[in-house]
Amino acid sequence: MARHFELHPNVARHHLDKLAAGGYLDVTVARGGHAGAGRPSKHYRVSEQSAPLEFGVRHDDLMVSLLGRTLALIPRDQAEALAEEVGMEYGRLMASSLGDSRDGQRSFRSALHTVADALTAHGFAAHAEKHGNELRIVSEHCPFGGAAIENPVICAVDRGMVRGMLSALYGETSPALEASIPMGDEVCVTAVEA
Repeated sequence: MARHFELHPNVARHHLDKLAAGGYLDVTVARGGHAGAGRPSKHYRVSEQSAPLEFGVRHDDLMVSLLGRTLALIPRDQAEALAEEVGMEYGRLMASSLGDSRDGQRSFRSALHTVADALTAHGFAAHAEKHGNELRIVSEHCPFGGAAIENPVICAVDRGMVRGMLSALYGETSPALEASIPMGDEVCVTAVEA
């Protein structure tokens, strides 16, 4: 791909990984024939399960609104636990679609950047950054929209997604919400400790 589009290989890899995080590509990792020396190579293939690139009317706002209303009927602590568990399950599924989870080579920082890229592919406009002595994920957009403002318990879903993806890509972590758009902040910030 890099040669075909006259890109640096790292730039091509970055874009291919973003497409994989969004579910458009399947990734397999294989070692070359050089007696196991060197980094394993990634092979990308169009996902058979990927949705066609159509931009018709989306009804995500209705589904998110219904999710928020449903969670509002449950006591808050139970609703948060349920939302985080659903997010963790989906996060693990997202990580498994990347094809190279738990390869033993991934650093915490690398895993955090992969999670931010996957969240961006799902509408969060996220990036990983270092702030003082902590690493965190900053999301500049909330795909849950007004439903999250009406029912902030929905924020537990994306905290669970972060936790689920990191557990598959790196190991157990403890993400904690430091700021959120529903609480009046300009961005959502999830601090993550390994």
